[in-house]
Amino acid sequence: MTTMTDANVPTHAPRWGARVLLARWPSLFGLVAAVVVLVAGADRTTVGITVAVAAVCYLAAAALDRPWAAWAAIPATTVVIVVGRLLGAQPLAALAVAAVVLVGVGLARRAPRDALTAQSTALLVYGGLAVVGLAIAPTAGLVLVAVTLAGHGLWDLWHLRRGTVVPGSLAEACVALDLPLGLGVLVTMLVT
Repeated sequence: MTTMTDANVPTHAPRWGARVLLARWPSLFGLVAAVVVLVAGADRTTVGITVAVAAVCYLAAAALDRPWAAWAAIPATTVVIVVGRLLGAQPLAALAVAAVVLVGVGLARRAPRDALTAQSTALLVYGGLAVVGLAIAPTAGLVLVAVTLAGHGLWDLWHLRRGTVVPGSLAEACVALDLPLGLGVLVTMLVT
């Protein structure tokens, strides 16, 4: 649709139809996931696992030097968690083993050191905070993992703006998941 401005210069108004929504599918995907988790009753374990999965996805892309591997890591981490539980392992412990394997693969494949180091460090920080959040008192732990997840949303935004390590679609989806879910958990705690 074309509209006229005061200077009689045509401008294009945005069309908020299916085309715009399809172009923003990563944001919709992330936001829907955040809402589903919030409505289901986000607890500190769920939020802590979400933080760890997010960090492992970035590590997978860096270790394999393949941005698409971040998307593939989402179902792969689900398998790791399920198999880990069947073997009696806690989800974060199973993800830690997967992370060690990914670092080893990255070193063996001679993945770019800067990306591998940055994502390994991020995993240690975000994953470490998730572990602490699950180990401390429930309310304080939920606050910690929620703030950590929101912080990971800023990490996502940084990658989205720079266009590095992971596909823009994954970074966009993660911004739309991590920030609303982390902040939503904090708001829910305040109003309940």
